[in-house]
Amino acid sequence: MSERFIITAKPIVIEDVVKKVEKREAGAITTFIGTVREWTNGKKTLYLEYEAYVPMAVKMLSQIGEEISGKWPGATAAITHRIGRLDISEAAVVIAVSSPHRKAAYEANEYAIERIKQIVPIWKKEHWENGESWIGDQLETTAYPDGKPDIEAAASAKKEVLKHD
Repeated sequence: MSERFIITAKPIVIEDVVKKVEKREAGAITTFIGTVREWTNGKKTLYLEYEAYVPMAVKMLSQIGEEISGKWPGATAAITHRIGRLDISEAAVVIAVSSPHRKAAYEANEYAIERIKQIVPIWKKEHWENGESWIGDQLETTAYPDGKPDIEAAASAKKEVLKHD
């Protein structure tokens, strides 16, 4: 199953992610492609950097796939998230979901991106024309007063939260 859930430093090939969920029973395949945007809150972004606690991130992506299969019978998900430096318009995450019917594919795809932001230990740093900053977790609710996330500590904290999730 883990071959469907990947963290990579290489550009994401969208078609490769889609192929992982193709099956004869599927009447629909939806994709979500999260890209690097140029403007955020009035600031011009030059590029982003993503870091992840990779072993835990892959495990959590796989968990999301299992959750999707449980909530939408017949649905299959594949998720690839990129780390490293990403320029404007590059894909940061690609999610593909197949299911027998389109509504379930749409719902499961939206569910996947929201869960990624909630539970997957991935952090981003924004580089603007006039500075840079680690934004925090993907929900942008965690600040980094020391300037950078402590990946090991953050991963341990995520594990504790997940025990109670």
